[in-house]
Amino acid sequence: MSVLMADDLQFRHESRLILDGVCCRCRVGELVGLIGPNGAGKSSLLRVLAGLRRPDRGRVSLAGADLATMPAAQRGRLVGYLPQHFEPAWDYTVRDMLALGASRASASTPRLGTMARDFDLEPLLERPWSRLSGGERARALTAAVLVADPQLLLADEPGASLDVQYRSALLERLSLEAQRRIVIVVLHDIELAVRCCARLIVMNAGRIALDADAAVAARDPRLDAAFNIRFQRVPIDPSLGPLLPMASPGPATAARKRARQSDA
Repeated sequence: MSVLMADDLQFRHESRLILDGVCCRCRVGELVGLIGPNGAGKSSLLRVLAGLRRPDRGRVSLAGADLATMPAAQRGRLVGYLPQHFEPAWDYTVRDMLALGASRASASTPRLGTMARDFDLEPLLERPWSRLSGGERARALTAAVLVADPQLLLADEPGASLDVQYRSALLERLSLEAQRRIVIVVLHDIELAVRCCARLIVMNAGRIALDADAAVAARDPRLDAAFNIRFQRVPIDPSLGPLLPMASPGPATAARKRARQSDA
């Protein structure tokens, strides 16, 4: 079984220290959510884990092989990377995007039809990228990455352009994919991360502040410290959709209500 290992990663960009002493180990069987405040180093860590950036110190290995020194073609077969922003060089159709993804691994071509059905892309196969909505682009890109059946999938905010229904569905799909491959996803929606991920890695200032099962991490005060905010903890019903907060009627709300009643 493949194991992704990051050992004492340090990464600088333009003399600024972005990652400092990051260590983690990820296996098949759990959807790992990578969360933290803006500038914590989440996207940089994902690119280093993908082998797209070479760390200044430390090593990233997949099944014992160093990703930074691995030939690009081999890395392309093993690692699927979903960037936060993507714009193809040409105005490819959805069918072209899937075919390009499949070309990274020759045995993946028969999966084209399956990916098109799974991501509801069959009606869009001949549509060019420029005529896709943000949600359609996210679905097409995810399918194009998964069609090559990578051992490791790294996704940077994959549902940012999707409405809440499709964002939840995409996280559920990634949770299923995590049973077959290593999956790490950067998320800004903390409620969705706690609900859908099995494990949370919380980053702050280039370091891992917390690494625990999602249910444990949600209760840990280090989560509050990383975001510099005091979270409210409320029990949720996992059979229902995302939590919709409703403010309790405090003194100001009660005063406005009395004022409206007196005006009437």
